[in-house]
Amino acid sequence: MIKKEDVYKIGRLGKAHGVKGEVSFQFDDDIFDTSDADYLILEIDGILVPFFMEEYRFRNDSLALVKFCHIDTQQRASELTGCDVYFPRSIAEQQAEGLSLSSLVGFDLIEANGKKKVGTIAAIDDSTQNILFVLEDGTLIPASDDLITDIDTQQRQIVMNIPEGLLALR
Repeated sequence: MIKKEDVYKIGRLGKAHGVKGEVSFQFDDDIFDTSDADYLILEIDGILVPFFMEEYRFRNDSLALVKFCHIDTQQRASELTGCDVYFPRSIAEQQAEGLSLSSLVGFDLIEANGKKKVGTIAAIDDSTQNILFVLEDGTLIPASDDLITDIDTQQRQIVMNIPEGLLALR
């Protein structure tokens, strides 16, 4: 059984496309294209289910059309509409290019000086040029490479030098 902590969300399926079983896939992270994984994980009725990809093609930088194995009609594809799409953390962590931002959701943020847990990353705000970690309590922390001192994928922790006074703003 696939556990939620073993995957991270990379997008959501949209409507069926055409009559041969393709479905639109709105994604935040293109790790599925840069890794060796030949499957994506869909959440169906609260259960994480792997679906092997037959093929996919990009429509733009955040939308792809995906054809899953054994999904060969428009009706079958439309049953997948609205499913959240996840990717295995274990495969993402093997990538030579490093971790994607989306894969850091769920990691604990540790303050480097005091080794104290600041919070858990609930989301990544990349709507501006300055990318931010959004903690579960709503606190925003700059996700700058200059501030990150260590990323421990086994412990799921990010150690950072957080600017003085930033945490006092909570």
